[in-house]
Amino acid sequence: MYYLQNRWNPNGRKLVYYGIRSGANLNKNVLRISKKQAEIIATLPKNLTVAEINALKKIISEGAVSESVPSKTPDSLKGARFCTRCCANDFMIPGLEFDKDGLCAMCGSEHSTRNLKSVVPLISKIPRSKKSRFDVAVFYTGGKDSTYLLYYLSKVLKLRVLALTWLIPYISDSAKKSIENARQKLDGVEFLTRSVKAEDLKKIYRRLYELNENTCACPSLAYVLFYPEMVAERVPYFIAGNEPVQMAGLYFNNMAPKFAYKFPDNKFLNFMINAGRVITLHPPFRRGQFHTLTTMKQLAYGTKKIVKLFGYKNELVENVTKALHTVPEMLKPLKRSIRASSLSGNIPAFVQVDFDEISGGKYDWKNVKEIIIKECGWVAPEDSGKGLHTSCKIEKCKEFSQFSRFYNMRSTMIPFSAIEISLASRDKNVTREQAVYEIENTLGFSLEELPECDIMKEFLK
Repeated sequence: MYYLQNRWNPNGRKLVYYGIRSGANLNKNVLRISKKQAEIIATLPKNLTVAEINALKKIISEGAVSESVPSKTPDSLKGARFCTRCCANDFMIPGLEFDKDGLCAMCGSEHSTRNLKSVVPLISKIPRSKKSRFDVAVFYTGGKDSTYLLYYLSKVLKLRVLALTWLIPYISDSAKKSIENARQKLDGVEFLTRSVKAEDLKKIYRRLYELNENTCACPSLAYVLFYPEMVAERVPYFIAGNEPVQMAGLYFNNMAPKFAYKFPDNKFLNFMINAGRVITLHPPFRRGQFHTLTTMKQLAYGTKKIVKLFGYKNELVENVTKALHTVPEMLKPLKRSIRASSLSGNIPAFVQVDFDEISGGKYDWKNVKEIIIKECGWVAPEDSGKGLHTSCKIEKCKEFSQFSRFYNMRSTMIPFSAIEISLASRDKNVTREQAVYEIENTLGFSLEELPECDIMKEFLK
């Protein structure tokens, strides 16, 4: 008797694995299948003839079809298998594979993935601008990571910082207090806040809820609101404030290939891109400017076909983009600024700092919290054990919806927080025990809808 194995699911002429495979199969989640193979797979489980076994030879060699009775996805943390090193488990990440030593795919690949720091250029020095009142802009949410970045840029590097905050209807009470306290304590920072009128925001959120089953549009909506402001102020650099585990998570979610992390330093490709710019009478890109325009153009015009052809898809960004286009008037200033900045070369460069490096070698969440409480008046969430995503009331709702969609194989997108908390414990940003506490108490990995979802639904009425 042959069976289609757990977490493999046919999708037209593809067989898709909903999980994270290990070893040499890491990120090899799609097998192309012929019409004949699809027809055989649709009849499983059954005894296969010799001819059918030969037809499925590659599928069987991949382990997608075998004589083993399929395993079952755990229905709770209690029944989950945990990595022997980090907090990753096969309830939080259904379909997570382990090697012979009990290491999850993320720990097992540490030697080849630890340096996946950023898909935008990493910089260690930001010069003082001669053309702007500001040296750098930061998307500031009042959360742990963006507050630490604000502290580092303004108080350690002594830069002139523009802090950009868009007021979401779900901002947490602790984040509100943190933003207000930062205003009082950080003299070298100018704070700029924007909001979207409720009528337009509800249109965007309703469409996004149809697509994602949640209304999380950060930071994409902030880009739309503030890119024209940054261009007008001639801000030379902007930073989103993502710590390393968020950047590395894109790789494990099959949203960015390893090449994307090396592209900023690829001299040949950057030369070719700039040659094209010069030929078309555009100023050549400075480091990070290509990433800025690519990000803004995706939001304004959608994902380019060539990106989709390579099989890398950021479902979250694509769905946010579709939702934004329900209010096309909002995108007009962004499109004007894209055209103007591309022609003039006045493009704020999208860059990142290495949070490990600026923290003395390790971005330790406990130490970081102590620093920003002292220096910025940061206010911790009600549950002081929470360290991942601390600025939003519906964070658990986002996690629940991403988890539910992936658990039930309605989406190939693995919950972001599941990967990030696993990588954080792998890389010792937080202890394994603290990470497990977060999973059990502060994150939204549940098969039952959470109370936080009511906050989101109430706004959509």
